[in-house]
Amino acid sequence: MVYDIVIVGGGPSGSTLARMLDEKYKVLLIDKRNLYDEINFKREKCCGGLLAPDAQKVLAQFGLGLPKDVIVGPQMFSVRSIDIDNHILKYYQRHYINVHREKFDRWLLSLVPQNVQVMTSCIFKGYRETEGNIEVEVFNQGVTEKISTKLLVGADGATSKVRRMAFENDKLPDRYVSIQKWYKTSKESPHFISIFDEEVTDFYSWVIQKEDYAIVGAAILDYANANEKFQILVEKLRKKGYEFGKCIKREGTWIMRPRKLNQINLFKGNVALIGEAGGFISPSSAEGISYALKSGAILADCINHSMKNYGLRYKRKTTKLRINIFVKNLKSLLMYNKFTRKLIMKTGVLAMEVHKNVY
Repeated sequence: MVYDIVIVGGGPSGSTLARMLDEKYKVLLIDKRNLYDEINFKREKCCGGLLAPDAQKVLAQFGLGLPKDVIVGPQMFSVRSIDIDNHILKYYQRHYINVHREKFDRWLLSLVPQNVQVMTSCIFKGYRETEGNIEVEVFNQGVTEKISTKLLVGADGATSKVRRMAFENDKLPDRYVSIQKWYKTSKESPHFISIFDEEVTDFYSWVIQKEDYAIVGAAILDYANANEKFQILVEKLRKKGYEFGKCIKREGTWIMRPRKLNQINLFKGNVALIGEAGGFISPSSAEGISYALKSGAILADCINHSMKNYGLRYKRKTTKLRINIFVKNLKSLLMYNKFTRKLIMKTGVLAMEVHKNVY
């Protein structure tokens, strides 16, 4: 089978690209997860599952509204920032939409038109360049298959195999291990809780409630001691009065944190990257859904114009995204420096007052 475009990864970036490509192209999208059958997820995405305002704006620009079965409670309109290093607590107004991440991905995939062939529970094994085409190897339905394509797109996240193969000599973003544990809870927390604690990580940690569960997570650079540092975080939160019941699930993944613009890779020949696979993720908050949606849409627009010289157009049209990441890095220098963060939080700029009985 010969395709014009093969997309590896059916998350927000891959689904958006597949949805927005012209019907004139023969497109195949593959994902290792089972995103169709109504069964328990065997490969869950380790993600907090909050749609930040930037992601909401992109969905609005696409003319999309979330179906109700994707949304979970509670909905949160504020951030509770706990600076353990400086012993400061502040509240900031922020409008998130709390979603079930796998159902969100399923919904986006359901919007992909019928002319796009979708293969789920399909594993990308690798590729090699042939004369004029790319030969992609996949493991599908227990059988190894070889597929020919003119363009290969990696939308396969932080651990992107497409990126590792095509850009093996290029600089990668800093890599953090993200750990999340789901705890039973009977107490509702109406805030997205962000925690700054240099003993745990030079990035940040979080608590997000989803129905009767409190998700405690942290992005940690020190891989060797990640589990120990995560446990330190949980114990500190318990001492501050947070009640976590039985742990019912543990998740882990890698998070890319681009600290320099040369850590963002876009294309090389007939191989392109979108979403976190290309390094599109906020280095200050690890928010990646808005970048995934935007980069997928931009690449679709570039390919729809013409597959010839698509890469140069893609580079030009992602300039704003890359500048945005550069600015977020400047923000990170202030946020994750103990001294400057103390000065900013002490001023109370943008902070809001809450009633003292708020949890």
